[in-house]
Amino acid sequence: MKDQLHISEQVCFPVYVFAKEIINQYRPLLEAIQLTYPQYLVMMVLWEFEEQTVNQIGEKLQLDSGTLTPLLKRMEHKEFVLRIRSTIDERIVNISLTDKGKALKVQAASIPGKLMEAMNLSTEDLLVLKNIIIKISKK
Repeated sequence: MKDQLHISEQVCFPVYVFAKEIINQYRPLLEAIQLTYPQYLVMMVLWEFEEQTVNQIGEKLQLDSGTLTPLLKRMEHKEFVLRIRSTIDERIVNISLTDKGKALKVQAASIPGKLMEAMNLSTEDLLVLKNIIIKISKK
């Protein structure tokens, strides 16, 4: 009988190692455009939806405002985004792209392909992996 507490029997450990590896593969690609991985995720949301509140970004990325606020301040300092407090409700902060943030999308366009190449994975491999992860993480 196998001991379920051996590291080799765990599903979570290779998933953890894989997640770290993906971030490590992204790092040099993102450093070239002055983004961290969490900042890249925010930029992808904004490239898709243009303007979002902090809460909307947090919902999409499953991050709380305590994590997002300092990250967004750093992005504003780099002139990638604007943070504008709502005049209707001061608790709401709207986030929008600057021209510099919009232009960054062109530079970032090659990142997914470079990542697939670096990890030696096909589009089909990634699609299967993504679907399995989505299936597991649905609540």
